Amino acid sequence: MRDVAVVGVGMTKFGELWETPLRDLFAEAALACLKDAGVERGEVQSAYIGCMSGGLFVGQEHLASILCDYAGLNPMAATRVESACASGGAAFRAAWLEVASGASDFVLAGGVEKMNDGADATYCLATAADQEYEVYHGVTFPGLYAMIANAHMHKYGTTPQQLAAVAVKNHHNGTMNPHAQFSMEINIETVLKAVRVAEPLGLFDCSPVTDGAAALLLCPVEVAKELGKPLVKILGAGAATDTIALHDRADLAAIPVVGRAAQRAYEMAGVKPKDVDFCEVHDCFTIAEIVCTEELGLFERGRGGPAAAEGLTALDGKRPVNPSGGLKSKGHPVGATGCAQLVEVYQQLTGRAGKRQIKSPRLGLAQNMGGSGGSATVHILEVNR
Repeated sequence: MRDVAVVGVGMTKFGELWETPLRDLFAEAALACLKDAGVERGEVQSAYIGCMSGGLFVGQEHLASILCDYAGLNPMAATRVESACASGGAAFRAAWLEVASGASDFVLAGGVEKMNDGADATYCLATAADQEYEVYHGVTFPGLYAMIANAHMHKYGTTPQQLAAVAVKNHHNGTMNPHAQFSMEINIETVLKAVRVAEPLGLFDCSPVTDGAAALLLCPVEVAKELGKPLVKILGAGAATDTIALHDRADLAAIPVVGRAAQRAYEMAGVKPKDVDFCEVHDCFTIAEIVCTEELGLFERGRGGPAAAEGLTALDGKRPVNPSGGLKSKGHPVGATGCAQLVEVYQQLTGRAGKRQIKSPRLGLAQNMGGSGGSATVHILEVNR
């Protein structure tokens, strides 16, 4: 297996992009990525593109072909990857494996979703839950994560104020991210008084419906050196799947798929949670960030909520989490989220994160999750300074 590096990134603005078609979003991110890398389109041999459901959202499938066509990347070998909200992370992992295996030298990992101008987003997203046992009885993803939140509160004493601290922190970070959908400060009172979506989760505990795309270019480390790029190496890649339905899990206050994927990534990278300088975590709901930081080993079980409230996960905290603003503020175009997280990791490691820049990070982690924890990827990147 060859060592693999990221040599370029590209990303669109996230938000309600009514005038921009799905294909144009991907083309914008992909071409920005290649320009950043200094690599010509004809040099890219393969692409893996995460998209949860182009068919449901905008009525377009056969996405790998049409997206690469409109980005001017054909003829090439392109594959669409689907793992619900973890599609982008799964696409990145597939691209890493192709480069590491020696099959290709330049592989594009991308993700895209157009969620606002097609079918009802609630219906589309619910297809990532268990149709016969969950969706049939009327549950939605806010409802599923509300169950997780209530279980965590009952078991560990987690409070609504601690959930709100996650939203406040991520919105603050998002004010410094020009790609973010919501670049506005909020406070604890705003979160607690917001309209309820699924108790105990209110409007500001939930990530938005978003359009957007993100892309990264991967190549062997030796080729990256020849390009003269900052050496950002993929140290570890972990993936796992689990039961989709919550009623099949032993503990509703945990999301074990994240811990399994993380353990595989840590072992491959030869590092421990304490070695990671910052994380991009899948905060589709505020409770998700709290539980995932526990599953990643950043905090003991039950300590994720207090850690957020105490400022440990802030930009200047001991364990910065979601410097990008996370899904909560940056936005959550489901197929693109995993790649957008990795774009943030790359920008932080190369000192390109602007006002939200963490001081001299060496190791960054991105954790992407599908549905209510049916799938997950974890990637650990290192910069050679």
